[in-house]
Amino acid sequence: MDARYRIADTSEIVTPALILYRDLVEENLDRMLAIAGNPSRLRPHCKTHKTREIIHLEFARGITKHKCATFAEAEMLADCGVRDIVLAYNMVGANIARAAKFLTRFPEVSLNVTADHPKPVAELGAAMVAAGKRIGVLLDVDTGQHRTGLVVGEKAAELYRLISKTAGLIPAGFHVYDGHQHQASRDERRMAVNAEFNRVAAFRDELVAAGLSVPRLLCGGTASFPIYAEKSDPTIELSPGTCVFNDAGYSEKFPDLVFPPATLMLTRVVSRPTDDRITLDLGYKAVASDPPVGSRVTFPDLPDATQVLQNEEHLVLQTANANDYLPGDELFAVPRHICPTCALHREIFVVSKGELVDRWVVASRDRWITI
Repeated sequence: MDARYRIADTSEIVTPALILYRDLVEENLDRMLAIAGNPSRLRPHCKTHKTREIIHLEFARGITKHKCATFAEAEMLADCGVRDIVLAYNMVGANIARAAKFLTRFPEVSLNVTADHPKPVAELGAAMVAAGKRIGVLLDVDTGQHRTGLVVGEKAAELYRLISKTAGLIPAGFHVYDGHQHQASRDERRMAVNAEFNRVAAFRDELVAAGLSVPRLLCGGTASFPIYAEKSDPTIELSPGTCVFNDAGYSEKFPDLVFPPATLMLTRVVSRPTDDRITLDLGYKAVASDPPVGSRVTFPDLPDATQVLQNEEHLVLQTANANDYLPGDELFAVPRHICPTCALHREIFVVSKGELVDRWVVASRDRWITI
């Protein structure tokens, strides 16, 4: 086990527990800032960590703009003093009224959301007018993932013109997410990202030439973050998220992203049912279950172990080393997908220099706080 992950005394840690290594988090934040070159270029996504304390660490580094995916995250950001927020989600249903309530509660915040259809654009504008507020709206651009957004072209231009002329709305630029770009090679990823971005940039230039304001291009996620960071376009905002904590999935997919995992799971043996099996208290209520069964975590101290069964409260490992473990013995596991893992925990145990020093509340793990 890497010495950076050792904890002198684990007796007060109730397992399964999410452990945050503050020194590694700060190292990852500093590396993120070095890639960006300037904190003003960054708008990191808080969906991974969902904690106030990480926002404070980013503030200390001059990072003042933030991105989120839920109103709970937006409220957490505003409570921390963030005054420039992009809620990168299309407003529909109850969220339209929540947007007005948020701006009434936090009138000093510049709140921006995304849109890809005229119906909610009109509804959002009407809600803002009724509340006497204005909200920024980014055109959600589809760069090939086909999850949300519009491909660049006349339909997208028509929607952006509608945003620009709708009372209560402010044209805020483009949201350019490309989460489908998973090329392990940085060069291949760069080629794929640039092919889409060049079309987006040309489309932006057409709208600007027609007299429309496109103040920002909010680009990418963690995988494409270093590629957009290479560009000199002053309107680009960089939006990494996962790299603050990192996980086994990103480390395996993107070897060029050198961010050590800064959060691990601590788990204990609860049974040794056969000579070649041990059972841990690490069920899928404690770690993200969207990766396939058998690959939701990795075990640095048991790389040969096969994850043969996982239930809500148990994870069964098959290993030739089973007889080396007794009930109560501990193992560290690296989550393959850290973002939903964080949302499964009310608190994170914080370790610095090998000592348990704090507990941080995962403040925005739920769908709402007060709004």
